[in-house]
Amino acid sequence: MAAVVLDDEGLVIACSRMAATLLDCSPGQLCAPLLALLPPSGTEAGPGGRLLTVPGGDQADQQAGSVFQVVRLGARSAGAPSSGERWLVLVTQAETAAETAERDSERRRAGLARAAAATIGASLDMTGMAETLVDLLVPDFADLATVDLAEPVLVGDEPPHLAASGDVRLRRAAAAQSPGISAEDLLPVGEALPPVPDSELMRPLMDGRPVLVSDVSALRSALGVDAESLLLFVPSEAHSSVAVPLYARGLVLGCVTVWRSQLPSAFSEEDAALLLDVVSRAALGLDNARRYTREHRSAVALQRSLLPHPALNTPAADAAGIYQPASGGVGVGGDWFDVIPLPSLRVAFVVGDVVGHGLDATAAMARLRTAVQTLADLDLDPGELLTHLDDLVLGFSSEQTSGDVGSEPAVLGATCLYAVYDPVTRHCTAATAGHPPPALLSPGEEPDFVGMTPGPPLGVGGMPFEVTEFGVTPGSMLAFFTDGLVGSRGGDIEEGMERLRTSLAGADPSGPLGDISQSIVDGVLPREPAADDVALLLARTRALSSDQVAEWQLEADLSLVAHARELVLGQLSDWELDDLGFVTELVVSELVTNAIRYAGGPVGLRLIRDRVLVCEVSDPSSTQPRLRRARETDEGGRGLFLIAQVTDRWGSRFTSTGKTIWTEQAIDGASAA
Repeated sequence: MAAVVLDDEGLVIACSRMAATLLDCSPGQLCAPLLALLPPSGTEAGPGGRLLTVPGGDQADQQAGSVFQVVRLGARSAGAPSSGERWLVLVTQAETAAETAERDSERRRAGLARAAAATIGASLDMTGMAETLVDLLVPDFADLATVDLAEPVLVGDEPPHLAASGDVRLRRAAAAQSPGISAEDLLPVGEALPPVPDSELMRPLMDGRPVLVSDVSALRSALGVDAESLLLFVPSEAHSSVAVPLYARGLVLGCVTVWRSQLPSAFSEEDAALLLDVVSRAALGLDNARRYTREHRSAVALQRSLLPHPALNTPAADAAGIYQPASGGVGVGGDWFDVIPLPSLRVAFVVGDVVGHGLDATAAMARLRTAVQTLADLDLDPGELLTHLDDLVLGFSSEQTSGDVGSEPAVLGATCLYAVYDPVTRHCTAATAGHPPPALLSPGEEPDFVGMTPGPPLGVGGMPFEVTEFGVTPGSMLAFFTDGLVGSRGGDIEEGMERLRTSLAGADPSGPLGDISQSIVDGVLPREPAADDVALLLARTRALSSDQVAEWQLEADLSLVAHARELVLGQLSDWELDDLGFVTELVVSELVTNAIRYAGGPVGLRLIRDRVLVCEVSDPSSTQPRLRRARETDEGGRGLFLIAQVTDRWGSRFTSTGKTIWTEQAIDGASAA
């Protein structure tokens, strides 16, 4: 490059050595060849105030084949010699057409390589990655591009090892074309490619090598398919093509094919090598996305198999739940809900959240959910249940810190809310371990969140869990949820809870709970991809009427056992359940006798009728009854054994005043009252 600085009269102020030789000028002299290039006085500056003109070399005969570029430098200081404008003239050799084309081609290749490195592999969505790839190739590199993926890959499975190209089964995942390209006859996105016979032309694809086709007519004959199927594969106006396999870890995941019809130059070996580099990068990203899809699918399947049926119906409440995994590549997490039927027609509602995502979080959630079900079977009050659960989580965490590689995934952090609703008393008792409180929508009232004393998250240890008791009007709707529903990236959880309150207020309380759950999730979650998974459980409560419950208080007098039997038989007759009289009379006789003899009074006796007949006997003793097999010489010890044989279920639970022993008998043909 030669450089000359001129004033507005063409006088050379300074010049490079090459300029002095090329233009035969030196400082202080007029440079006639360049004088004609200077713009007239008063010409406005060009872009940026500097570039004014780029004349061609044909404006100076002795410099033919050169390109001149004139740049305005600005005026010199007042009073200085030649104080007018100053101009910088740059002289470079002009490129030939071939050199220009080659430089442009290199620039496009470099740009494609940079764009591929920046965009490919940034997502774990296989379809989105395929669409990104075709958009990258069209229109600068090719006029039409398609991405076809093996069908097992689309669902996250590993494709089989195949030796022949004719055995590969592909489905079109993405396609892009330049404006003006006719591709109506090509296979549309989402459709499966027809089988293609194995051929020598396509065999390199099975080894991860590209196939460069400079003569498309030869390709048409080599494919070996009928004319109708040929239209699905080859664009009608294409003149050259390159096919590159999506090849990773020795497996053919799919194929990328590019075509040129409007672009005049055919694909070269350099183009094929560049496309191979881009597609190889895409294949690695696609394989990662495939393995993520498989793990995500397995985790979701495991998660959903562990959750209860979406719609549940119990004598105490109707319930419906919804689980939604996190999006944006975060994956399935440890959120869960559960509905556990309890004795005496009560029901427990559970919602929890295990820290983390992926299979480990799902497996840890399974351990925690199983522990809750086991503890719920002991019929503990919510605070005591969470205390035991807290101890279990501490034990799980110690397994992880012990360094045992073969141990199960630890629950390193979790929250949980456990609530028990009694349709007889119409009260709900609940306790929370670091979990948001439930929302309560009573008939004719505005929804509100239950005021609860929050306990620490599970795994902290040494802290109590306060139990909250509140009344529930029949027909009320309870909403149990995880923080993924009301929390968002950078958002305030209070704002999310307010959105939940608004969605509940606008819901139809009498509508299907499944539809209400989905509408609430859609209304509360922000429009951007969810950063955490979401669990929502809705329950519409029921209450038992007074004619479904009968209860009596008895003094500690063994002579009243016969009176207790009479009371029970009379009530069963009023309920038209005389066929259950014999078993119920035996149960009452044994349990009331034991209560009076070993626990004292007062003794409570209660019958509950719904889908089953529940018989309860309560006493002030906190001694748990124990089922045992009496020996032939024993005079007693057979009462509980007999009860276990003649009833469907029996059990015992502690109360604030002692304990309650209960039994259940099925009512044939009975329906919920």
